[in-house]
Formats: sequence, structure tokens, C-alpha cells
Amino acid sequence: MTEATESSTSGTANKGTLPTDPLWPRAAGLLKQASMADSDSKWDAAILGIPAHLTSISATNAHTTPAAIREALLRYSTWSWEHRLDLGALSIGDFGDIADPDSQAGEERTASAVAQLRQQAGLLIGLGGDNSVTYAMAMGALGDDLAKGGLITFDAHHDLRDGVSNGSPVRRLIEAGLDPKRIVQIGIADYSNSPEYAMRALELGITVIPRSELRHRNAQEVMRQALGIAGSAGGPIHVDIDVDVCDRSVVPACPAAAPGGISADELRQFAYLAGCSPQVKSIDITEIDASADATDGRTIRLAALLILETLAGRF
Repeated sequence: MTEATESSTSGTANKGTLPTDPLWPRAAGLLKQASMADSDSKWDAAILGIPAHLTSISATNAHTTPAAIREALLRYSTWSWEHRLDLGALSIGDFGDIADPDSQAGEERTASAVAQLRQQAGLLIGLGGDNSVTYAMAMGALGDDLAKGGLITFDAHHDLRDGVSNGSPVRRLIEAGLDPKRIVQIGIADYSNSPEYAMRALELGITVIPRSELRHRNAQEVMRQALGIAGSAGGPIHVDIDVDVCDRSVVPACPAAAPGGISADELRQFAYLAGCSPQVKSIDITEIDASADATDGRTIRLAALLILETLAGRF
């Protein structure tokens, strides 16, 4: 694992293009460089980059994304008007990126790092990388509580494919011991999954809240249901935010996003509500290829806002 560089967290490359105002603190300043070697340090939240991309079904440069999300935090402040909340007082450790996360050894390093950080931080936020990172991150975050843990995914896809790829993390977690009856999948899209894998989800007892259902239900109601199911055994919950759950016009950097997904505002609401639950111990943000983003950086900027919304919910 490598430590985050100074330019990743402070955005030195962009300092010449952004105004400096001592009364306008930038959200990037929330992230403080941290080291896994300092196992006695305590943090409100921990950030860990997991730049996996090699097993992706769709070709992707998702390994470029963690650094891009960190840099996008320069575009935002620490103040939420809606919640009358300043995140500036939080202690957030940035623990850099996992080296070679696609290999079996890399997955083991990821799970080990996440397990350690769970003891040091109130909330863990993993920056993918493709969706394969959900397996290793959830294994580390749920740990010995896997059998009574829960999983909530925001995703257009079931991720129940055979093999090892960004399409298989949910199946792999079930095979490792996660009870599928405590898995809730929100935003599953039409024409984005095969009938075989859809039937697999039904047969396993996974709760599916499809995109169509979200058109007449509010986010608070949906999250109450999801948290109640995922947390029914009293264990920790991992939340996977696969950003391709959004409409393709909103997230052009998500290779598998389709027209008709949820809005950026909806996903921000869900991130905030996930952060509000004390049972949610870890969240990952995945499936963004920073190199394929629109020139205005809309996908990466949304990912940065998801971090801030989650933090606002928790603290």
C-alpha cells in the first residue's frame, strides 16, 4: 500500500487555477495523510483508495479514480446549509492506496487494512476502483461479524456473476458466509441483468428494490426498509455505492451506466441516509473511470460529494 501523495490531498496541481480565501476552507483540507503503521491513531473517518481495474468486464481505467476524487474535493467547502453543519472539525485520515488490489494478495491486503482501520475510525470510505473492491472491503469491514452482517448496494446490476470480476462481489460474499436474506439491492435496472442472474437473486432471497419502484417511493422510506433488513441480525452493514446506478447523462465516466438511472440528487440523499445509520461501518464508491469523464468532471465531482454527504450523515 502506498501513502497518498501531497498533491492527491491538497491539490497542488490546481492551486494556480482556484482562488484562495481564508474564509472559504476547501473540503480537500479535511483529509490528513495517515499511515497504517500508526495503529494507535484514532479518526472520525478513514479514506482508503482501492484502485482495482484489471478484472473489469468493461475495459476501464478505474485505477485513476481515487486520486481524481481526492482532487475533486478541492471544488467543495466543508459547510452544509441543509444540515447547518460544518465538517471542518472532523479528523479524517487518508491512508493512501492499496498496491496491486486486483490480485489475490491485493484483496487480502485490502481486507487486512480495512479490518485494522475499523478499529481506528468510526467510518471507513473506500474509493474504487471497479466494483470488485466491494468483496475485499466488505470482508475486512464485516470481519468476524460476516455471518450476522448486512449489505446494501446501490447498483444497476446484481453482481452475482460466476468467476472473479467486478460483476461477482455479491456472489463471492454470499459464498464466504454473508446471508443473502440480509442483502438489499437498490436501483436494479431493466435490461441490465440476465434472466439467469435475476433468478439467482430471487432464489437466494435477496431483497431487490428496482429503479422503477424508486419512482414512487422517497429515499427515507427506502432506506428505512433497507437498513431494517440488512441490520436485522444486529451486525454491521457495508454499503456499496456503484455510481452506475445513476442516469448515464449524470455519470458519463461509468462504463455500464444506462439512460434512465437515478439522479445525482437521489444518490446524494441515499449517501447521507446511509451515513446516518450507526450500523453502517463502511462504504465504497465504485465503477467510475476518471479518464472517461466529461470535461466538466461531473462524475468525479459527484463522487466527492458522496463522501461529504456520508460524513454529514454520520457526524
